[in-house]
Amino acid sequence: MTAAAQHTEVELSPGEQFARAYLKERDSAEVRFDFTITDAFKPTQDRPRVTVRNLFKKRLVDTDTVRVWCESRSTAAEAAGVHESGLRREAAFKFGMAEFSVAPTRGWVQIPDELADDPEGLARFLDYRLLVRLATAENQALTIGEKGVLSHPEVAKLPYRGTYVDGVLAACDEIEQTGATAHAMVVNPRDYYTHMLGAGSLLGDLARNGTVISRTRMVEPGCALVGDFAVAAQLLDAGRSVIKVAEPPEGTFAAPGVAVCAEIYEGVAVHLPTHFFHVIPA
Repeated sequence: MTAAAQHTEVELSPGEQFARAYLKERDSAEVRFDFTITDAFKPTQDRPRVTVRNLFKKRLVDTDTVRVWCESRSTAAEAAGVHESGLRREAAFKFGMAEFSVAPTRGWVQIPDELADDPEGLARFLDYRLLVRLATAENQALTIGEKGVLSHPEVAKLPYRGTYVDGVLAACDEIEQTGATAHAMVVNPRDYYTHMLGAGSLLGDLARNGTVISRTRMVEPGCALVGDFAVAAQLLDAGRSVIKVAEPPEGTFAAPGVAVCAEIYEGVAVHLPTHFFHVIPA
């Protein structure tokens, strides 16, 4: 049986709604939502941590694919023929259209036997573990997934030879030399705690500059994704989700058990790949 849920301030959490359905339907339990449930992800509200989805402006879509305008870099020869391209490098960018798609992103957990008849415990487990797994899968899809920002062929690599901070600040400069703003960066927690936290006024300076930092393992240590996220890309959000008992793909878990899947439908449209840089060691 499938239940439907709408998103309001007074409603039950996603975990609470599914726990009620599971007590009634067990292996056929399924709850559909008319919003993306990672928007309702609250377990870290008392210790704020920006997820990758929250770096983008959101665009609600009702189709699986969308076509959007885009700009791309010219060759050096093409740029040489453009008036003042040395002063304003974006003057030489070429205009076009590109197609981007919406796809499912899934997170999985297994229900411990002791929680099967405990609605409160099951709800907390789902809200704090299933939604965490889903948010992690979402970070992966938006960053390094098949259609993530770092998979876009026109996002330039920016090698650095000095310190890690030298590398990310060089990317901020490159973005502004392109006429944009270094709105945000995605960094590995290891680099955040090794090279950024405690490094004098660095984090305060970045905050005053309006640069938001998202920490996730979905970029390699020593690397970063820096860009004008708010302007150069859009989160394509289908505005629907489902939590259900399902058969997991082989290799999902270390042991057998009742599996629950949370699924959202979204994608990312990178219409200005020129405004992103993948910082990497030289």
